[in-house]
Amino acid sequence: MENFKGLKSCLYIWSQDDSKILEENVNKLSDIIGTKTAVENIDRLSQTAHPNSSFELVFLSSVPPTTSYEVILKLLKPGGKLFLQNVPETSNVAAELKLQGFVNPSVSENSITSEKPNYEVGSSVKLSFAKKTPDVAAVWKIDNDEEETIDPDELLDEEDKVLPDPESLRVCGTTGKKKACKNCSCGLAEELEAEKKNKTPVDTANAKSSCGSCYLGDAFRCSTCPYLGMPAFKPGEKVELAGNLLKSDI
Repeated sequence: MENFKGLKSCLYIWSQDDSKILEENVNKLSDIIGTKTAVENIDRLSQTAHPNSSFELVFLSSVPPTTSYEVILKLLKPGGKLFLQNVPETSNVAAELKLQGFVNPSVSENSITSEKPNYEVGSSVKLSFAKKTPDVAAVWKIDNDEEETIDPDELLDEEDKVLPDPESLRVCGTTGKKKACKNCSCGLAEELEAEKKNKTPVDTANAKSSCGSCYLGDAFRCSTCPYLGMPAFKPGEKVELAGNLLKSDI
């Protein structure tokens, strides 16, 4: 109680249990604090005429009902203290005070002192989430002038620099695709026919698939499938591949 000296406003909340010694407790509290103490009954606390943020200290001689904490919190000034006496050792009053909005509960023997936060209930503060635009030049600046960089020309091989054969890029002037028109006269029809003759048929008449996916294409084949790299086909169908696909790359 000596820690409460110098406070200018105090509220004593009494219950039926301490009605006989109410006057004695109030006078004792007033003498210790050094100021006149207001009195309120716990059962009429919700009907109190005291405005919010009226007291620097609220004193109770016993643990109040949970529903009373909300009113007590409003009656206290920001940073005001709540003092509870005769708190049972097995109770969870400290945890309950935190849930009700009080902070810094301190347990001493059979009493608990807690505080109201240093802001008013319902107060708000405007938050700014605006981010500063970073300096793009500073972000991409290389501090070390001797930083080793890669020459983009070194990323290309000599084969990459060779221009493609114009003949391989030929398309039909009518269709705009590598598909000869009906009356082709530019020679594309003959080239496509020669490529077709150069294809080698692959016999799949005896093809057997234990998984049932060999016929569906590479997306459905396993890594050891003998038909890997071939187009999808129907069982017994002959698959035609270009002759150069059957030659080893090595």
